[in-house]
Amino acid sequence: MKYLITGLGNIGEKYAGTRHNAGFMLLDFIAEESGVSFDDRRYGFVSQFKHKGRIFVLLKPSTFMNRSGRAVNYWLKKEKIPVGNLLVIVDDIALPFGTIRIRPRGGDGGHNGLLSINQILGTSDYARLRFGIGNGFPRGTQVSYVLGELSDEERKEFTERAEKVAEAVRSFGTVGLGRTMNMFNNK
Repeated sequence: MKYLITGLGNIGEKYAGTRHNAGFMLLDFIAEESGVSFDDRRYGFVSQFKHKGRIFVLLKPSTFMNRSGRAVNYWLKKEKIPVGNLLVIVDDIALPFGTIRIRPRGGDGGHNGLLSINQILGTSDYARLRFGIGNGFPRGTQVSYVLGELSDEERKEFTERAEKVAEAVRSFGTVGLGRTMNMFNNK
């Protein structure tokens, strides 16, 4: 069985290490932990690893955030992966920093990457893992906060929480979405 694990972010040095690139950074952590690296392929940077007989295809779209749906759709078709085996990892300002919230479906919540995926796939019935980046910013400064780099304290906490995300990804493919949600939501 194959699973497509997509981390959302924006390409380029300008965005590296920013809160909005949490999806990319979490996939980087998973790849490093799994001993694999990314190749620059069509519509994204792609890697894969095996765990308990499952193949996990990791995708960091090389399209910008608001065009992520193209990359997801292409790699689902190319790898012959059903939408039910898709997990999208995305940052979320509505959650406290480091909080993990896994859902089987949902709206875009104002996130342009999810909006693009929903539009291109024609459905919002796919799993998503929202990683909290907090909302510690004054009114009117959301963009600079989201596109700002992690603080030293956030970087330390990010590394600790990334391990939980990696466990959740492996769990998604091995024990299923329902049990994974029970094990990792609000923990």
